[in-house]
Amino acid sequence: MSKTAQPITVAETLAGRIASLQPGRLPAKLVARLEDLVLDIAGLCLAARRTDYVRAALSACDEDGPCTMIGHARMGDAAGSALVNGTAAHGEDFDDTFEGGPVHAGVVIVPAVLAAAERYRCGGQAVLVGLAVGVETICRLSTVAPKLVHKAGFHPTSVFGTLAAAAAVGATLGLDRKQVTDALGIAGSMAGGIIEYLAEGAWTKRLHPGWSAQAGLRAALLARGGFFGPRTVFEGTHGLFHGFAHTNQGEYGRLLDGFGEEWVAETIAFKPFACGTMIHPYIDCAIRLAKRGVKAEDVAEITCEVAEGVVHRLWEPLAAKQSPPNAYAAKFSMPFGMAAGFFFGDAGLAAFTEETVRDPRLLALAAKIKYVIDPDNPYPGNYTGHLKARLKDGREIEERQPHLRGGVHEPLPRQDIEAKFFANAAFGGFPRAQAEAARQAVARLFPGLAGQPIDLKALRA
Repeated sequence: MSKTAQPITVAETLAGRIASLQPGRLPAKLVARLEDLVLDIAGLCLAARRTDYVRAALSACDEDGPCTMIGHARMGDAAGSALVNGTAAHGEDFDDTFEGGPVHAGVVIVPAVLAAAERYRCGGQAVLVGLAVGVETICRLSTVAPKLVHKAGFHPTSVFGTLAAAAAVGATLGLDRKQVTDALGIAGSMAGGIIEYLAEGAWTKRLHPGWSAQAGLRAALLARGGFFGPRTVFEGTHGLFHGFAHTNQGEYGRLLDGFGEEWVAETIAFKPFACGTMIHPYIDCAIRLAKRGVKAEDVAEITCEVAEGVVHRLWEPLAAKQSPPNAYAAKFSMPFGMAAGFFFGDAGLAAFTEETVRDPRLLALAAKIKYVIDPDNPYPGNYTGHLKARLKDGREIEERQPHLRGGVHEPLPRQDIEAKFFANAAFGGFPRAQAEAARQAVARLFPGLAGQPIDLKALRA
């Protein structure tokens, strides 16, 4: 008696599309966006290379190897490189965002793919396919059950990034459909990442992308070696969404429909400010308020209309957000970010330091900032900003920001991304000449030399 044919699963469908992708079919807009992404991630690694959390990550890696740890002379094995680069790139929360998620794609996918490509001597076209697959996968996964992973207490970048990194490395190494399916299934058991870092500004959020990058790499290598993973990793009774979103009834068409033909990865946003993405439009409002000549001492109260979905991460407990315990916690405080923008006219790396979180001017203004929930806020489909300032003389001034600068409605041009790269490199003490060599190396990454493995030595110290 013949066996009954089993239905094709979500992972098998996705794996089939991944395994059939060819670099020559990728649109020019996507290729340009991925080049921007690699440059942005490299600059972020350089900015963080001398921080205490990167030193701690380096100390956890005791194997040498052929893989670049960006900004360091030391090289590591593939897993260690992915861990360090992913942690460094996300460390200052200055990295790319997919607005529909929200998830941070580059900090997981770029470290995973570059580590795999260096270890297994892949060329630029393999890297290009791997990056396209990984970024597209994590972005689409974040839309299957919007907001539910965060609501359940998990970090979507960490959860979805592990499976996306497995897909990305699988594509880079040329795994077949069965192997990519197994890689996704294996990665489901490696996913995780709780958001308790919010309680006191702990470092674990910084670790999440690096851990996901090295876990996805391991999953792909296990699958290449024949290890068997569950085909129903996404929609199964005990699958990924059941575990991390408390449902297995997601909109899987958002993951599968048009995959490989329509690229949501083209819409990823690059940050102008070094803090949580949803804060950015509100910072723009605060900057404009100051430019109108309003003085902090004249403000009686500022009220912001916000999406309910961001309150537990960026607004509550309100007293702690108005007076963050440390610089990292300040990056996830709407009141502090707005106060920084008001006083500095910017919210880059210099706005979030141990000195600024003790600045009485910023704390006094932050203490005047509160929120009300707007039930019609379009988050996460669009990130908007709003404030209404009530002044001590009775006047009211209102500012609105209709979208995220750097996102799909107002993308950052290449020159701005390059300027950000050089500023980040300088912040990390990387000499300008070396930074220019690194920029050129990224520009050569995808074209490369036919048949030649990628060369990242310009990204080392």
